[in-house]
Amino acid sequence: MNTKPINLIFDTIDKDDLEAISSWILTNPQLTKGPQTIEFEKEFAQYIGKKHAVFCNSGSSAILLMLYALIAGKKMKNKKVVVPSCSWATDLSSVIHLGLEPVLVDVNSFTLSVSIPELELIFKNENPSVLLLVSLLGIPPHKLDEIVTLCKKYGVILLGDHCESLGSSFDGEKLGCHELMACYSFYYSHTISTIEGGMIVTDDQELYEILKSIRSHGWTRDNSEEFKTKLKEQWSTTEFDSLYTFYYPGFNLRSTDIQAFIGRRQLKKLDHICKKRSDNYHLYKSLLKTDWLPKEPENSFVANFCFPIIHENRNEIVKELIENNIQCRPLVAGNLGIHPVYIERYGRKEFLNASKIHEHGFYVPNNDTMSEDDIKLICSIINKYCTSDDTEVE
Repeated sequence: MNTKPINLIFDTIDKDDLEAISSWILTNPQLTKGPQTIEFEKEFAQYIGKKHAVFCNSGSSAILLMLYALIAGKKMKNKKVVVPSCSWATDLSSVIHLGLEPVLVDVNSFTLSVSIPELELIFKNENPSVLLLVSLLGIPPHKLDEIVTLCKKYGVILLGDHCESLGSSFDGEKLGCHELMACYSFYYSHTISTIEGGMIVTDDQELYEILKSIRSHGWTRDNSEEFKTKLKEQWSTTEFDSLYTFYYPGFNLRSTDIQAFIGRRQLKKLDHICKKRSDNYHLYKSLLKTDWLPKEPENSFVANFCFPIIHENRNEIVKELIENNIQCRPLVAGNLGIHPVYIERYGRKEFLNASKIHEHGFYVPNNDTMSEDDIKLICSIINKYCTSDDTEVE
């Protein structure tokens, strides 16, 4: 039996980071949102390849802000938002909180992103305003270029949730470059960490200004002079009154300069972390004998968050992994259509692939501190249960 724990995560905030934070704090800097946040946003936007970035207090808040920016900017033709059935709770709950109508779509069997045939049927029949495209576990979506084309064809706004996929890329571009807005998470267990934190990127100047306003109460203190002047003239606001004039029903979803300071240091480690996670991902694929393995798109780079497994003997495998001090979890939310949060409002909704994932899916560790021996041990346990009758998604 393995006695050394193999954990899902390893905190990327190390001793050097803690010492740097301690020294910086002693200089008596601004600790709430300030100059460090602005610099972090600039550096992150450059890393992704977008014009603008907006730092907030979590990846979940980032989803909420993206959706509300569309509402505040009057960008939506109706209230329908397509959400992958296998994704994360706040992809669904953010839609619910804002009084929008979630339309769940099944996922594919290659990358666990949206099923394109199912997606096009929804586009034809439901005429939704938005697709919230989720890339699970760092795996770029299947046929991303086709998804972009379908959204243009049917007039659907494409948003991206890449909270588990920071650093992954498709066809030479980072995930997040293909959408109107995209978001990321810096939760402590994610690829890099600001303890808590999230980021939105966009090339759209108007949405960028709206995002900054609704992040902070709905005022314009963080906005460009041009945007401030436009609203002051529109509403005949004096310079003094503009300090406490609220143009949108905003939130307070700001992060702090402490977290931005950490984030700027974390960015310097990101390429190394992603390279190790990608190497681990391909080692898993080479060693596992399961009938189902993820099939990342050609010309993609996978900064794998954790490695997904779909197997009919999930419960037995998970039991043995836990007995060997190996952490594992269900495969994200499985099928959101059979969670109480969805059933209570809309009724139970089964899907061909997402329901199988809900019953048979789980994931195992991948982080940049893992050794080859760690991965070989995990694979050896899983492979003991592999037979010709392994469960496959369609």
